[in-house]
Amino acid sequence: MRTSQLVAVDCPQPMTYEEFLDWCDEDTLAEWVDGYVLMTSPASEPHQGLVDFLVKTLGIYVEQRDLGRIISAPFQMKLVPARSGREPDILFIAQEHVHRLKHTYLDGPADLAIEVVSPESRLRDRGEKLAEYEVSGIPEYWIFDPDEQRSDYYLLAPDGRYERKRPDNQGIYRSAVVPGFWLKEEWLWRDPLPKALAVLHELGIL
Repeated sequence: MRTSQLVAVDCPQPMTYEEFLDWCDEDTLAEWVDGYVLMTSPASEPHQGLVDFLVKTLGIYVEQRDLGRIISAPFQMKLVPARSGREPDILFIAQEHVHRLKHTYLDGPADLAIEVVSPESRLRDRGEKLAEYEVSGIPEYWIFDPDEQRSDYYLLAPDGRYERKRPDNQGIYRSAVVPGFWLKEEWLWRDPLPKALAVLHELGIL
């Protein structure tokens, strides 16, 4: 996730989520947490490169299999009972939950949320957001850290708590909510990143 900080804005604070949506526009980089606005900074090139790679591969895969929708930031996700409006870098909404999509936000949890962290957002993405996504019932949460070349995968267990999952012995992680989709860990840290078409070929799409 992009760098963020709590800031004063030119509108009454605290504000409702509806007021927040009225205040911001499609170019506003911000999140809403318990009535307050957190402004975010533009992404770095390594961050955006990994986001673009994931959006292309996941997006085409989901489209070809007619599994739902992939949406990249900036796009709001309203969460309850966490009382927050977050902007994950990537959202997957399964076909059966597409009705949650509104014009300017997702009204409820995504089926998969993905954050690509920056040094400043590392603790937040693995702390505050992990807790919010867990209590709000997001079934799967991925965190990628380009600087540390670290991947964290979380699945919601039957007791409502996240369990951290690891890739298999071949370094492959298989999604629980995107049927048939898998990632090789080594894809994520190549420089340059692999071509999306080559990855989709390995996934059996092209």
